[in-house]
Amino acid sequence: MYVPSHFEEARLEVLHQLIRARPLATVITLSAGGINANHVPLHLAPAQGRFGALQGHVARSNPIWSDRVQDVEALAIFKGPDAYISPSWYPAKREHGKVVPTWNYVVVHAYGPLRVIDDPVWLRGQLQALVGEHEASSIAPWSISDAPPEFIERMIGSIVGFEIVISKLVGKWKLSQNQPAANRAGVVDGLTARADADALEVAELVKEASRNAR
Repeated sequence: MYVPSHFEEARLEVLHQLIRARPLATVITLSAGGINANHVPLHLAPAQGRFGALQGHVARSNPIWSDRVQDVEALAIFKGPDAYISPSWYPAKREHGKVVPTWNYVVVHAYGPLRVIDDPVWLRGQLQALVGEHEASSIAPWSISDAPPEFIERMIGSIVGFEIVISKLVGKWKLSQNQPAANRAGVVDGLTARADADALEVAELVKEASRNAR
């Protein structure tokens, strides 16, 4: 991924925060027949290794685990909010007109070797961690123990686990940092007026990036 220095985000806690907030990753692997891309919710185990580890599972019939080039690292992409940026929001448009549209976004790329884990005990623990994290805010959280044991055993038998211990973590926070302060303020106003969820979230991120640039 091309990351100009002014768009680079290297703070581990910030990268981990996005992974937790947007856990549905695009997991890219290389197979004998070419590149595979799968969309898999991943659980972050932050204490493993230098950058943490990503744990997930797929259907046993998914070739991500059985047909892969084992000496090539996997790539997991976590995409945050994004928004189109109109040049009409820039004061510079009225001053000289030398402005063009762009797109603001935040994204994390996590690299590492993919290790297959075909172990029902590990899988149960991975499922409990994933479900527990996403059921925590529910008024009536669902638990694996709510389902009949024989049904859960059958479900666990139909999946395979995997873990990616992260060897490299790259963050790109493209938030108008290359624009002057007046244009950044215009971006915030334009996104706020648009008012959809991603636009509002990107507006807050642009404001935060502007504060950090001072």
